[in-house]
Amino acid sequence: MSPISSSRSLSFDVVGEPLAIKGFTTTRWEIIDLAPGHAGPWTLDLQLYMTERAAYRFNLTSATPRLFVQAGEAGARPTPTAITASQDVAAGWLDGEHRVLEVNMPLAIQAWIEAYLAHHGEAPAEGRKKKRKGAGRAREIQA
Repeated sequence: MSPISSSRSLSFDVVGEPLAIKGFTTTRWEIIDLAPGHAGPWTLDLQLYMTERAAYRFNLTSATPRLFVQAGEAGARPTPTAITASQDVAAGWLDGEHRVLEVNMPLAIQAWIEAYLAHHGEAPAEGRKKKRKGAGRAREIQA
C-alpha cells in the first residue's frame, strides 16, 4: 500500500459582497473557485496531522463538511495565511481574534481525508480518566 500524502495545495479566490444590516453597510467575504493546484490568486497547503484525526472524522460526518481559512484580522481586507479541515484549529484561530472563512469541502478532499484516516487509523478513543479521591475539591486547611 503506497503512503498517503498528508499535504495538498488548494487554490481559490476571496471576494467581498456589500451587505446592509439595519442601516449599516459591511462586507461579507467568501471563498470561491476552490480547486486543487496553484491556479487561483491564493494558494495554501492543506496539511493533515495525526493529532487532528478525531476532528477530521467529526467534520466528515457532519451534514456539510467544511474547510476553514485563516484570513487575517477582522476589519481588514482578508489575507489568507492557513487552511485546515479541523474545527478545533479554526476555533483556536477565532479565539486569537483572527477572521476565519468557511467553504464547503470538495468531494475529492473528503475522499483524500477518508483515505488518510483509513491509512493511519482512526484517533484512539479517549477513555474517561479516573479521578483521585478528593481531586478537584478544595481542601479544608487546619489552622
